[in-house]
Amino acid sequence: MAQPLSLVADVGGTNTRVALARGGAVDPASIRRFANAGNAGLAPILNAYLAEAGSPEIAGACAAVAGPVDDGVARLTNLDWSIDRDALAAATGAERIAVINDLQAQGHALGHIAADCLRPLVTAAEPLRAASPQLVIGVGTGFNAAVVHDGPTGRLVTASECGHATLPVRNDGDLSLMRFVETAHGFAGVEDVLSGRGLERLHAWAAREAGQDDGLDASAIMAAIGRGDDPVAEATGAAFVRLLGTVAGDLALIHLPFGGIYLIGGVARAFTAHYERFGFATAFRDKGRFSSLAAAFPVSIIEDDYAALTGCARRLAEG
Repeated sequence: MAQPLSLVADVGGTNTRVALARGGAVDPASIRRFANAGNAGLAPILNAYLAEAGSPEIAGACAAVAGPVDDGVARLTNLDWSIDRDALAAATGAERIAVINDLQAQGHALGHIAADCLRPLVTAAEPLRAASPQLVIGVGTGFNAAVVHDGPTGRLVTASECGHATLPVRNDGDLSLMRFVETAHGFAGVEDVLSGRGLERLHAWAAREAGQDDGLDASAIMAAIGRGDDPVAEATGAAFVRLLGTVAGDLALIHLPFGGIYLIGGVARAFTAHYERFGFATAFRDKGRFSSLAAAFPVSIIEDDYAALTGCARRLAEG
């Protein structure tokens, strides 16, 4: 007998991915991507998707949302949408409903991602510890993290909004950057630098420091970093990777994820070829007397662009 059909959705600030799943496994052929622009909310997207799929009977539905979730109500950080359990149930006809943060979905996907989609970045001084906490750090349109705990009653993935914590300051350059960001936004948060638009802001600061004009978007900045012939782009890449290593190391000491740390998101993946030369591991472990403890945590990059959909399917399967 076939397992009940579920609908899973990964709702970002720009696009929404939707798929069908059975028993915790996503059907790759069912994945569709929709632009959020022009839609008043998630419901029209789900209606269009289900109509294209032949209006199947849906038993469960889970939406992973790029924003805080409070009592089953999600509000996107970078889009004027709200999503709640009742609206998701009405759009899908499902009885089992879950609305979770997108990083929680990534956490539920751990252990269900193909090995060839995991790229080691920092090797730990000791082997992974079974059943220890794991940490997922997302760097894309925004920045966030979630901690994964596996226990006798199942998996618990705790939500956060750590991208809006204060940007760390270690030197005069960091202080200058913080003041540059504060001038425009009144507060310098981690996400204001460690994200796609944050990369553009960081480049604008680096250009100002060099006495040059700035007009590059994130893709052009990454292209310049890839060429390695633009001093401002090089300074931008070095600062981005160092700050990401610093913040990831801070989160590691807070949560002690001996089960591993996983970077996800488009910006995190875009820097894959540059982490080593810009010193990510050094910044990650630069914790003074506790540098040896920071060296105990391995870091990998998740290269599965649909991991959040898998996480939604696992969340429904796990109950």
